[in-house]
Amino acid sequence: MEIVVVGTGYVGLVTAVCLAEYGHKVTCVDIDENKINKLRDGISPIYEQDLEELMKKNSKRLRYTTDYMSAYKDAEVIFIGVGTPEKKDGSANLSYVYAVAKQIAESVDHSCVVVLKSTVPIGTNDKVLKILNDNKKTSIKINIVSNPEFLAQGTAVRDTLHASRIVIGVDNEDAEKVMREVYKEYDAPILVTDSRSAEMVKYASNDFLALKISYINEIANLCEIVGAKVEDVAKGMGYDSRIGDKFLNAGIGYGGSCFPKDTKALHWLANMNDYELKTVKAAIEVNEQQKLRLIKKSRKYYDNFEGLTVAILGLTFKPGTDDLREAASIINIPIILDDGANIKAFDPVGIENFKKTMKYGDVEGLDRISYFNNIDDTIKDTDICFIFTEWDEIKNYDISKFRKLMKRPILLDGRNCYSLSDAESYGVIYMGIGK
Repeated sequence: MEIVVVGTGYVGLVTAVCLAEYGHKVTCVDIDENKINKLRDGISPIYEQDLEELMKKNSKRLRYTTDYMSAYKDAEVIFIGVGTPEKKDGSANLSYVYAVAKQIAESVDHSCVVVLKSTVPIGTNDKVLKILNDNKKTSIKINIVSNPEFLAQGTAVRDTLHASRIVIGVDNEDAEKVMREVYKEYDAPILVTDSRSAEMVKYASNDFLALKISYINEIANLCEIVGAKVEDVAKGMGYDSRIGDKFLNAGIGYGGSCFPKDTKALHWLANMNDYELKTVKAAIEVNEQQKLRLIKKSRKYYDNFEGLTVAILGLTFKPGTDDLREAASIINIPIILDDGANIKAFDPVGIENFKKTMKYGDVEGLDRISYFNNIDDTIKDTDICFIFTEWDEIKNYDISKFRKLMKRPILLDGRNCYSLSDAESYGVIYMGIGK
């Protein structure tokens, strides 16, 4: 099929490349000319495992352009995969979605299906359909479909190629038939429902996972108080098939482009409809407090960081991505700098993004951060070390080196990369989460 995907971020680009992998001809549209030029050169603007390899493999079925009018000309299906960033009040900013819908309506001269892939509040598909119908120039039929994504950064390609489910929100059989054709090569269960239910599936899924993370983090904090081991507690819980063992790793909170934004968006939507989602509200509050957990623990050893050298291992919000949105490092490092420390930082892929993020974040003291491409040099002669991301390079690092290389071997581990017994056996002062 001739498919257009608008937006070349995580959702749009991964969707496009995976559709091409399954045999469709896909045109990627973006207003960012630099990004499009990179894509034409086979360079992905995002760090995502296997993405560039699939771009090269399917180069004959992929096209990249900023000319949306020509892209829409022969399209049978147009996916909208642009960003819906969080506004200051917690609601989703839908201006990009609405702008694309208006462009489509003004450009197409034939009947087609518009698919909303972006994560949007319940009822957005109805509003997009109105924009399409109000702005189309002829009596052509434009169907609207809700088709939320369920990818996780770091495993986005695998999650899309081997989807756990495909949710299609439609109001007529013609649109359903087209979407079944789009996904005919996918080996995944398909749920066909109305658009509002499809929109809610996305939010309900993400917010439930966020709830699970915040719950185990609260249990971890209580474990520290009563002398239990959260890793054993989580393992015991995970054997119960009704609970499962996923998203039960205690730590310093969730981040990224989905959970923080989606919990706040659903909480906002409920409030706007005179209803309070108490569980979601609690998950948001727990997560915000959890990100400062290591700073609080550090006060056991230092009243402040004035004149100290602090090692930071891991900058991204999770391993396998260079995304820093809502990462623990973004919250904690400005506090550490403001407290007077010098920082030595390590991350396998996130350093350049971190520099850009900090530069535009109006953070003082950035000249006191040094960056390193290995852990040895990062922790050498430091007074304390924080772990914010559980990269394999960090998890597999020889814990005895903290004792050998640090000025004072104090290790505060926000991702529970090591065992307490190993740390103690090597003379490392170690504090994790929930143990």
